[in-house]
Amino acid sequence: MAQTKKPLWTCPKCRHHFVTRNMWHSCSNYSLEGHFEGKEPSVRQVFDKLLALVQQCGPVTVIPQKTRIAIQARVRFAGGIARKNWFDAGLWLKRRAEHPCLWRVETFGPKSYGLHFRLTRPEDLDEQFAALVREAYAVGCQEHLKR
Repeated sequence: MAQTKKPLWTCPKCRHHFVTRNMWHSCSNYSLEGHFEGKEPSVRQVFDKLLALVQQCGPVTVIPQKTRIAIQARVRFAGGIARKNWFDAGLWLKRRAEHPCLWRVETFGPKSYGLHFRLTRPEDLDEQFAALVREAYAVGCQEHLKR
């Protein structure tokens, strides 16, 4: 039987949405454009392609924060940091995975991983990467909680 998901809580100050009430967050609003100032144009192209792949999965919210850009479905599941010559993209998955651009894996628990990819050009976001985005989107929708 599938669980019914509670409505998201909205912070009264920054208007961002969270799965639990009063969840800790930076409570701020930044511009997306600010993340790409002084960066190579390819960095923005990579981000735009990442966002397009995510949006093919379904509705998302893009949350520019002070030091990173988060992408949220029900929870935050993707995003990254714009560097001068590359985009450091992150995906939250329930398993380890491989990709030629993967450079770091964080372990958050027995079945929870943060995969980091160094993406330098839009072509790095190939079909293998797109499949990982679809998997991460399901995590962002909390599909893994359905029984």
